[in-house]
Amino acid sequence: MKINEIFKSIQGETSYSGLPCTFIRITGCNLRCSYCDTTYAYEEGKEMSVDSILEYTRGCKTKLICITGGEPLSNSGVSSLIRELLKENYTVLVETNGSYDIRTIPREAIRIMDVKCPGSKMSHLMHWQNIGYLTKLDEVKFVLTSREDYDWMKGVIQKYDLSKITNITLGTAFNTVSPRSVVRWALEDNLEIRFQLQIHKYLWEPNTRGV
Repeated sequence: MKINEIFKSIQGETSYSGLPCTFIRITGCNLRCSYCDTTYAYEEGKEMSVDSILEYTRGCKTKLICITGGEPLSNSGVSSLIRELLKENYTVLVETNGSYDIRTIPREAIRIMDVKCPGSKMSHLMHWQNIGYLTKLDEVKFVLTSREDYDWMKGVIQKYDLSKITNITLGTAFNTVSPRSVVRWALEDNLEIRFQLQIHKYLWEPNTRGV
């Protein structure tokens, strides 16, 4: 499969934030979100076998693996890679944009699914049936760019009773809506969410690759 980059860093998002993690960034994405910070992964990359990917990840010596993109599910070989990583007893996170059927991800992996807000310009491509496939092992992630996105997110949480289905994380697109404002709104509305900042963008320059 075509791999954009593999690197070891600190997990900057999700409920696993702060943990040492090996990232496998897969080339290719079917969406073009307005705030995308990995546009270089749309096409850049090199072909790697599953064996060579496994060899590289073993050298990183982390217990946590995050498969990201781009969009991992745009590559038909990703399920095989996930299964091989699970066999080696890694905790595997799969970050997906919510537009593909997540049932292709082995159930032992942890699915981190975006719910694309209107500010992303991609919410019309959500595969809403995915919500019915989520479990308490998984997470959904909302990335906000405005108060309008926040109100839309609140409606989705209420419509699907999301807090009873899975874990909800909430963050902001870098340099858009104020994180402090979003936290205040969430507290006022008593939302059952986990707020997150993109830690890696505060540890390094925001556009730094491989971190």
